[in-house]
Amino acid sequence: MSARSHVCTPPSTALLTDRYELTMVQAALADGTASRRCVFEVFTRRLPAGRRYGVVAGTGRVLEALPTFRFADAELEYLRENSIVNDQTLDFLANYRFTGEIYGYAEGEVFFPGSPLLTVESSFAEGVLLETLVLSILNYDSAVASAASRMTGAAGSRPCLEMGGRRAHEHAAVAAARSAVVAGFAGTSNLEAGRRYGLSTIGTAAHAFTLLHDDEPSAFASQADSFGEHTTLLVDTYDITEGVRRAIAAAGTGLDAVRLDSGDLGQVAREVRDQLDDLGATGTKIVVSSDLDEHAIAALAAAPVDSYGVGTSVVTGSGAPTCGMVYKLVMRENSAGVMEPVQKASASKASVGGRKSAARRVDASGRASEEVVMSGAQASWQPAEPDLRPLHLPLVLDGVVQPGFTGADGVTRAAERHAASRAELSPYARRLSAGDPAIPTTHVSA
Repeated sequence: MSARSHVCTPPSTALLTDRYELTMVQAALADGTASRRCVFEVFTRRLPAGRRYGVVAGTGRVLEALPTFRFADAELEYLRENSIVNDQTLDFLANYRFTGEIYGYAEGEVFFPGSPLLTVESSFAEGVLLETLVLSILNYDSAVASAASRMTGAAGSRPCLEMGGRRAHEHAAVAAARSAVVAGFAGTSNLEAGRRYGLSTIGTAAHAFTLLHDDEPSAFASQADSFGEHTTLLVDTYDITEGVRRAIAAAGTGLDAVRLDSGDLGQVAREVRDQLDDLGATGTKIVVSSDLDEHAIAALAAAPVDSYGVGTSVVTGSGAPTCGMVYKLVMRENSAGVMEPVQKASASKASVGGRKSAARRVDASGRASEEVVMSGAQASWQPAEPDLRPLHLPLVLDGVVQPGFTGADGVTRAAERHAASRAELSPYARRLSAGDPAIPTTHVSA
């Protein structure tokens, strides 16, 4: 079979989990509780310091991982050889398929402490096995998206471009690029993210390309010869003023952009803008990079900058690399076959029992004022009040992933949802200083 016609089987995601998920299943199978109907919930108790809201991201990746959460021969053999679970559990895992329901906030939606972001309804054994996979994806992706949203909020109409792949694990880099685009970034330097999710990709040359050549004019001429004026020349390898002059000499006054990657970016951008205008390159844009975060972007608001290249800060959550999301059992079938709420009472880690649903109160002008979380509600609860916008959507029904949430379409849909959701918040929500969540959360009982 040729390489072109070969179809690769996606790797199993079943061992992207913690051992105790499987040992709990073993004990539950032995005592007869594994099949009890349960409701699990994903939420976060608090936002990182200084954050007014979070952003849900990674939902599409969870749904993409669900069909490959299978224990095939290789996974079962590993578990058997290492005596991790017994034969009864291995038999159960060999036939494992998630057949339950998952409801949740739309990807791209903003969230607040206590928001019931994802609800998993299934048997105990089916649902508990997904805990680590769900949390590892949602915690990372949502951290990146939450940071990225602060950056695009600070940037206003100026595009942000993700270029942090070299600062993250190679697979995390793809997830980070996807999450950044969900939160409003215009593109990424990561080609695998572009291929997998239909993202716009960006990038031209690094300092290494300039240093390769005998002099800067030769490097610029080579790049211009290959790509024409529709390229970006990096002008700060040596002297910036000379670099700008040489860039225009090589590519002409129609050069698309120059990039600045060092120095006092605000001051340098003003000087470069004046120089470009004097040279007749009034349409040449200025791209800045160099360890930018949301605070640096905000500080450049008055500078003549056209776009921002962001790396380390976005892929690391800009100081908050996880959202602190947890996956808790909130309802289960008791020995009499009756569903009842359960909750933790642990100090600082208490949970609220019962199935929940959520809506956001939005006034006639489109401004959000309150998150309403209803305990005891059906997952598909539709609030009667006209100013309450339901937040839960069916994501998986009878084990089947619903269409529209995965792949490139899922990213586009999530980015649109984020833009609309963030627009409902007051300007206060985009402040970068410490403060309370943008809107309060009210808990009510059905």
